[in-house]
Amino acid sequence: MGNSYAGQLKSARFEEALHNSIEASLRCSSVVPRPIFSQLYLDPDQHPFSSADVKPKVEELDKDLVHRCTQNGSLDFSNTLTVNDMEDDEDDEEMSDSNSPPIPYSQKPAPEGSCTTDGFCQAGKDLRLVSLCMEQIDIPAGFLLVGAKSPNLPEHILVCAVDKRFLPDDHGKNALLGFSGNCIGCGERGFRYFTEFSNHINLKLTTQPKKQKHLKYYLVRSSQGVLSKGPLICWKECRSRQSSATCHSIKPNSSVSSTVTPENGTTNGYKSGFIQTDSPILSPANSAINLSGAQDLTRNKNVVKPLALSLQVVGKTFAADAANGNSSHGGKNSATSSTPARPGNYSLSPRPSYASGDQGRSSSIFLPSATMFISGPPKKRHRGWYPGSPLPQPGLVVPVPTVRPLSRTESLLSAPVPQTPLTGILQPRPIPAGETVIVPENLLSNSGIRPVILIGYGTLPYFYGNVGDIVVSPLLVNCYKIPQLENKDLEQLGLTGSQLLSVENMILLTIQYLVRLGPDQIPLREEFEQIMLKAMQEFTLRERALQMGAQWIPVSPGQLPWLARLIASVSQDLVHVIVTQNSLAEGISETLRTLSEMRHYQRLPDYVVAICASKIRGNEFCVVVLGQHQSRALAESMLTTSEFLKEISYELITGKVSFLASHFKTTSLGDDLDKLLEKMQQRRGDSVVTPFNGDLNEYVSPQEAAAMIPTQNLDLDNETFQIYQPQLTVARKLLSQVCAIADSGSQSLDLGHFSKVDFIVIVPRSEVLVQQTLQRIRQSGVLVDLGLEENGTAYQRAEKYVVRLDNEIQTKFEVFMRRVKQNPYTLFVLVHDNCHVELTSVISGSLSHGEPSHGLADRVINCREVLEAFNLLVLQVSSFPYTLQTQQSRISSSNEVHWIQLDSMEDMSCEEKLYFGLNEYSKSLQWGITSPLLRCDETFEKMVNTLLERYPRLHSMVVRCYLLIQQYSEALMALTTMASLRDHSTPETLSIMDDLISSPGKTKSGRGHMLIIRVPSVQLAMLAKERLQEVRDRLGLQYRFEIILGNPASEVSVATHFVARLKTWRGNEPEEWIPRTYQDLEGLPCIVILTGKDPLGETFPRSLKYCDLRLIDSSYLTRTALEQEVGLACCYVSKEVIRGSTVALDLSGKEQERTTVSENESDELLIDLERPQSNSSAVTGTSGSIMENGVSSSSAADKSQKQPLTPSFQSSANSVGLDEGVSTGTVGTGETLKQECDSLGPPMASSTTSKPSLASSSSSSGPRALPWPGGPVQGCRGLHAALPPIVILSKAAYSLLGSQRGGKLPSSSSLLPHADVAWVSSLRPLLHKDMSSEEQSLYYRQWTSARQHHADYSNQPDPNSGAWACHPRRLLLTGPPQVGKTGSYLQFLRILFRMLIRLLEVDVYDEGEINTDHSESSEVSQSEGEPWPDIESFSKIPFDISVHDPKYSLMSLVYTEKLAGVKQEARKESRAEEARKRATVSMMLTKYAAYNTFHHCEQCHQYMDFTSASQMSDSTLHAFTFSSSMLGEEVQLYFIIPKSKESHFVFSKQGKHLESMRLPLVSDKNLNVVKSPIFTPSSGRHEHGLLNLFHAMEGISHLHLLVVKEYEMPLYRKCWPNHIMLVLPGMFNNAGVGAARFLIKELSYHNLELERNRLEELGVKRQCVWPFIVVMDDSCVLWNIHSVQEQTSPPVEAGVSSKNVSLKSVLQHIEATPKIVHYAILGIQKWSSKLTSQSLKAPFSRCHVHDFILLNIDLTQNVQYDFNRYFCEDVDFNLRTNSSGLLICRFNNFSLMKKHVQVGGQRDFIIKPKIMVSESLAPILPLQYVCAPDSEHTLLAAPAQFLLEKFLQHASFKLFPKAIRNFKSPVLAIDCYLNIGPEVAICYISSRPHSSNVNCEGVFFSGLLLYLCDSFVGADLLKKFKFLKGATLCVICQDRSSLRQTIVRLELEDEWQFRLRDEFQTANSSDDKPLYFLTGRHV
Repeated sequence: MGNSYAGQLKSARFEEALHNSIEASLRCSSVVPRPIFSQLYLDPDQHPFSSADVKPKVEELDKDLVHRCTQNGSLDFSNTLTVNDMEDDEDDEEMSDSNSPPIPYSQKPAPEGSCTTDGFCQAGKDLRLVSLCMEQIDIPAGFLLVGAKSPNLPEHILVCAVDKRFLPDDHGKNALLGFSGNCIGCGERGFRYFTEFSNHINLKLTTQPKKQKHLKYYLVRSSQGVLSKGPLICWKECRSRQSSATCHSIKPNSSVSSTVTPENGTTNGYKSGFIQTDSPILSPANSAINLSGAQDLTRNKNVVKPLALSLQVVGKTFAADAANGNSSHGGKNSATSSTPARPGNYSLSPRPSYASGDQGRSSSIFLPSATMFISGPPKKRHRGWYPGSPLPQPGLVVPVPTVRPLSRTESLLSAPVPQTPLTGILQPRPIPAGETVIVPENLLSNSGIRPVILIGYGTLPYFYGNVGDIVVSPLLVNCYKIPQLENKDLEQLGLTGSQLLSVENMILLTIQYLVRLGPDQIPLREEFEQIMLKAMQEFTLRERALQMGAQWIPVSPGQLPWLARLIASVSQDLVHVIVTQNSLAEGISETLRTLSEMRHYQRLPDYVVAICASKIRGNEFCVVVLGQHQSRALAESMLTTSEFLKEISYELITGKVSFLASHFKTTSLGDDLDKLLEKMQQRRGDSVVTPFNGDLNEYVSPQEAAAMIPTQNLDLDNETFQIYQPQLTVARKLLSQVCAIADSGSQSLDLGHFSKVDFIVIVPRSEVLVQQTLQRIRQSGVLVDLGLEENGTAYQRAEKYVVRLDNEIQTKFEVFMRRVKQNPYTLFVLVHDNCHVELTSVISGSLSHGEPSHGLADRVINCREVLEAFNLLVLQVSSFPYTLQTQQSRISSSNEVHWIQLDSMEDMSCEEKLYFGLNEYSKSLQWGITSPLLRCDETFEKMVNTLLERYPRLHSMVVRCYLLIQQYSEALMALTTMASLRDHSTPETLSIMDDLISSPGKTKSGRGHMLIIRVPSVQLAMLAKERLQEVRDRLGLQYRFEIILGNPASEVSVATHFVARLKTWRGNEPEEWIPRTYQDLEGLPCIVILTGKDPLGETFPRSLKYCDLRLIDSSYLTRTALEQEVGLACCYVSKEVIRGSTVALDLSGKEQERTTVSENESDELLIDLERPQSNSSAVTGTSGSIMENGVSSSSAADKSQKQPLTPSFQSSANSVGLDEGVSTGTVGTGETLKQECDSLGPPMASSTTSKPSLASSSSSSGPRALPWPGGPVQGCRGLHAALPPIVILSKAAYSLLGSQRGGKLPSSSSLLPHADVAWVSSLRPLLHKDMSSEEQSLYYRQWTSARQHHADYSNQPDPNSGAWACHPRRLLLTGPPQVGKTGSYLQFLRILFRMLIRLLEVDVYDEGEINTDHSESSEVSQSEGEPWPDIESFSKIPFDISVHDPKYSLMSLVYTEKLAGVKQEARKESRAEEARKRATVSMMLTKYAAYNTFHHCEQCHQYMDFTSASQMSDSTLHAFTFSSSMLGEEVQLYFIIPKSKESHFVFSKQGKHLESMRLPLVSDKNLNVVKSPIFTPSSGRHEHGLLNLFHAMEGISHLHLLVVKEYEMPLYRKCWPNHIMLVLPGMFNNAGVGAARFLIKELSYHNLELERNRLEELGVKRQCVWPFIVVMDDSCVLWNIHSVQEQTSPPVEAGVSSKNVSLKSVLQHIEATPKIVHYAILGIQKWSSKLTSQSLKAPFSRCHVHDFILLNIDLTQNVQYDFNRYFCEDVDFNLRTNSSGLLICRFNNFSLMKKHVQVGGQRDFIIKPKIMVSESLAPILPLQYVCAPDSEHTLLAAPAQFLLEKFLQHASFKLFPKAIRNFKSPVLAIDCYLNIGPEVAICYISSRPHSSNVNCEGVFFSGLLLYLCDSFVGADLLKKFKFLKGATLCVICQDRSSLRQTIVRLELEDEWQFRLRDEFQTANSSDDKPLYFLTGRHV
């Protein structure tokens, strides 16, 4: 197919398709058959053509078509060719659209050794015009020099010699097929194939080589003899430059322009992969002029008006071009002559190109603006040069690479042009008749139609004359501009880069779309975009199937008119096609002429498609809409809401409606309405219809009517204002998002800084909304709960917390901002409710023609003070957030909180109310009930259409409103007096009015329904109210129902007799009460005429039954506008309603499966935040009962807490007056609902949980409702209410909301989301039905952008990173309308406050000491007030061997002589249970606390954090090796040392080798230092460990080392980048805390030796080096000092006063102890609220110390921690230290508080089998942790030592039966202390010589425990002890052989009897080195 004219249709196939299509259209009358276009082009399995089918000559087919298409004889298609074959003469167009490199056409490889450089032939000779332009080139006769384009060298032309017989003549004809050419580089001749030739000259093509594509220009010599680029080779026809209109749609033209303006006017950079080169002469002044073949301006359909460029500028630019020698810009010539070469081809008028649909909504008629005169004809650029045209002189050659612009061809003007509609236009010079359209006079009057011209492809002509009678709409214009998308977007859409539809295809698709539209549908941009996308996707599929590169079957321009008519032929004459040849103007003029001459009885087509098949410009088209309904709807939909409301008020003010008004003066029967009503009034006399409890024909006197009192109604469910479970859940989601912001590390929010919450709510301009919000705030009690107001005054003071966006907001807001600045420790929340309303920018406010609210929200929310205030959170709340979810959004998508999905709400199944929203309304249409909830009044629509035809000049809303007033008036008359009018009201209206006026008559209470009539225009609404009121009063119904004007600007006004009725129903209202909100009108029969531009989120009462939206018509074509109207009716309904109505709607079918799991999930964030906090923030525990402080300490709450609150609560939840603030609610079962509230730290991640407590006022009505007065469940209908309100829609709205087309979303969701935003691209995926609101948000953020007048428009991306700037402290709460968002955010404020208080609190263990009853009283007296122990007297005190730390309450007792005398009662069984819940108490944090990673404050910012610049790079890793005698090997530890901490270490001189850690001297006396290094072992607590000691150390310098396991190091390093880490070797990854302590001690001793050596060289004595280290837990939070107060009289217990002190002062005090080096361990006691003066009597004790110790590593050199241990390693170490005769001293006047941290620490391993057999295994019991050696037992994946210790804790009954509760006969443990269960006492004996042991003379032991005993334990030692008969023995060793050796060595078989089956091992595999033990009995 190399040189044939490819791409023609396979003729046989074409005829067949044509035949079938004609036959189908003849047979079918109604259904539209599949048009021939889709058969031919959208048929996925089409076969590739064989070249035999392609006719060699295009003329034949053309002739054929011309014969057939005789309709328009003037057309001559003979030279037209397919679009795809018109090559774009500008560009190497074969580059694919994507950024991927082109796939090369598979050529033969170049011969070995030949040159393959671009621009050179294979012989290596230069062919570029630049190099050859001065050369003399000899060519044979009959050959011409031509320029070829290489795709790889776009800026160069390659010179070739070609036989001119194979080139076309000037008319594009007569080229011979084939090729003959020579290479002018190396002189090789006689190339007979272009493919061969292109290989030789290295064209390197990506597609099949064709001479037509690649030979572009003739080359000519200028008078100076310079060879330069000449005219284009006319392969097709002699096209001028404009003719590539069509090409644009196929390939983007290359252009260099400095700005490319997309739809919304922002300047977009080029897409990556294309380099933008600004040529030196580009400047904003001439950016609109295209350089060097940039796209022609006529292609930029976005230039709204002709470009205002004076001739001067144009001339200069061209001159500049010449001067800069741009003759080879991209190898193309610039037109530099300033006079037209062939004036005939120039269009002398600039073309008006119309704005894209998105810029263009703002004015209804786009016309060239008179302000933009042009002083001379601008130069149109030719698309080509003809033989003989003058050529410019080549100057300097400046090659500029071509740039591919975005092919979204918008205006190249950098600023948008203001658009003003004009009624006439003055032109300073004549314009060719072909380019203009004269609009006929009286077009609208004669035809009754104002035609709408939809801009299509190409340029529209100018319009003159009566231009007010036409409208030009840019509705579909962007659909034809195929945007260039990123590759990832293309993949998402299923397209490849090159799939651009040709203009012909676009035209055919448009016609096909119009044909398919129903008679009452109007074209929708979004719908057509999807059709275009599908067509492109099908082409992609076809292309993949054909594997033919970018060649799909094109429609040739010749076939186009004919195919177009064919497709239109099935439309039953509703779509006409007009084809003209010269310009679109002809077609449009023809259409308008026909229209103006039409007679009324003649049928007009709905659409006329005008196609201009111009040879010069290619195909252009537009659509003229003539349909009565369609043209009006399109014209009206172009106005924004504000504009059409202005239009309506203009029509009313100027009296244009008088004809219509006079039409409605008579009834449908022709009677004069006023006279009729007067007659009825006279007939009735003075009496009125009885107000209630009577028929409509019963009359009473007005006095009687006013005095009638209804029965009181006690069903006031809407009064008790509660928070429901979904609202709680959403409030918690908000809270966790705030915590996430605080934890994000961006330093934008420091929650630890605040101790109070304050707020302000900003609402749109609606008086009712203000009152409604005030009511919610008052009822919820939030002001008192936040401590903002006192109980008595809160009601009045509430008003300052709600501000309306009106002109007074500035002053109120300034007051608020002053409060924000003055209270830095208060966290302010600015709630912007209904924030989607009026979100316009301040700047555009000046253009808003004085709309009062314009830009106010922007001025408040986005002002600098708000953005910068660190203590202000902005919470924007909206049901329709789409306008906030654009590319420019100021809210990060992660800061959006979405209402929980409906199905998760069902899981809260005990709710009795379900939300009924938009989706439910749509689904309800499938219920199949007789009266649907969404209705369309067909009869009304027919009446409207008749009237609209009669009054074409009025806005349809005016006509609809007048008709609606008449309908309601006549319905009232028909129902009361004139039954004859019944047939003239639509059944819908009649039934509504019947229900409204008859329901009060049925009961004594007189309650009735509410009807809302939505009339957006205030003037129309007032008219409606007056008219309906007049009819009502004349008919005597003024006491029957009320008519209320719902105007946002004014308060609700209700007649006094109705107010009295409302008060009676409500019962106890005060005298002066009046209704202020719509909810207050509950039960009142009334019509509310709701006016205003948007509904503003007002809540309606449960008695709302009808919502009449018949005025909401095609002006509401955005998603927000449409959905917020239906949102009026959304509400909660009882489940029974829905269940009763249908099973199909599965709103609540999941109760049975509901599990408690879902509930726990929903309570993720539970702290005890749910309750109002009593305002005393003293150390909690004093104020609000145990509930107040949430005492429970573990996250596994009691079972009782986890069960859902059962309905029995409801009865007994005490009703408490509001003034009591907080009350402890009682639960039905009588148990107090425990709070599960835990040390939160800010991390909500710890999911500290609490149940919503039932504390506070008002009785609960819903089973899960919390009875404190809470948030709104708006519009909750009681069980008596049958269904949600019935909504009556207009036809247009119904078709968008009601139709669930093929189960898609109601198609309203695919509309433009909001009038203030624009689609970014016309190609985008569809919004799916099942997209969650989160996914919809991401969709809108990707595909929409803010328009210029939008408040977010100014939020441009950061030029460096390209990221959009989001405000870090701004959140968005979105949920469907009326779902209860207000209650939710009020609850959020409450729990936020509660959390801030909790952040200032910490849960610490509060447990009294254990085993104190038999502790020794110190025999040696100590004087009480001594600050330090005296070593002499202290060493005489005996060591108290008993363990007193309450954490060891479940441990084996240590035997003392005292213990032997204790009565051996059973230690309470329950202790095991008790200990799982250790007692905690909440304490306020002080300035001396230790913090976890969630604490941020200014002071410790440096200490904690790192600047982002340095990140982690500035810490260095150092290995440190020492040998350990215990481990018997070298140990290598790693230090990670931040730069700032390197001063604490000594490094070698030459390198950076770590030598030692510096230690101070004993004699140092610096008050600003703590001498001892602090070591904190930590595991699993990188976030929650209290490792921030900055405040505890008062900010002084100290050395703090975190000791972490190797695998946790990255986590700790990330959280604590400024801390020194000591990383344990990998072998200790599974080790317990013993290993960490062992290594700390070993390392420290080794370091002490190194430091002694180092300092000795400097003359310091060895013993002067400081030998102490501090080892403390990562949960130590606070330190206290205690003193005993003076006793007044002996019997009274002296009080203890405590004061919080810093860790620094505690350490400095202890370090100052005299002769401190003689103490081995120093520590302090544990804090407990039970500390008495008795326990402080001795200031120092010699006893066990834990958790926080000063360890003397020098003295304890030979006492080691057992590095195998997981539990009790400190007790074991203390006992060994003491038996070595060393001193352990506890300072009793200091105490330590330990925080209850729920994660990490010494957690138990989850013990699992090594090889999992099945998932669900029963838990493994401790007795299964050991097994017989070599048995088939399940082996476990846990360390052997851990299994052993766990086993021993639970196995005392098995191992030591004689020892159970027998404290006189303890178990003898030699050299070790192991916990063998709380029922057993252990006697610890050290085997070391000279050790001090407990006296055990005369004690008979009940057992012997030998654990890994060493050589000090010998047979002689054991023989000293006596054992009971039957005592048991347990010997534990590392392996079986050492076990046997030990038994032999200790001669155990003499006294103990062993059986073979008594040998055991821990249940490990042999790889994990199990421990072995043997048991035996004493004989």
